[in-house]
Amino acid sequence: MKNLLDDNRPIFLQIKEQLEDSIIDGSIKPGERVPSTNEFAAFYNINPATAAKGINELVAEEILLKKRGVGMFVTEKAKEILVEKRKKTFYENYMLPLISEAKKLEISADELLEMIKRGNEE
Repeated sequence: MKNLLDDNRPIFLQIKEQLEDSIIDGSIKPGERVPSTNEFAAFYNINPATAAKGINELVAEEILLKKRGVGMFVTEKAKEILVEKRKKTFYENYMLPLISEAKKLEISADELLEMIKRGNEE
């Protein structure tokens, strides 16, 4: 867990994203227990309901599974779900605007691909 939270964004979203990032990068594995809402609350000195909001969103998205009296655990398909969700967001937030600007500048698809390849090599 990161020690600092950004004051400019909702805390529950930051907790949710930290868990997502940890699942995607493999530092939290499928079947592994994640910190409880009370553990998050104590660590960040926040209200447990705030932490619960982020965690409950992950439960609703089938990223986490509640085991009553035991804790929250990463589902087997969590990483797959998160990667697909992030790819969709990446496409919408980065690729569509990139393609739109390329069209304005009359950059062909081949030129655009070449630029991406060149950027990837640098």
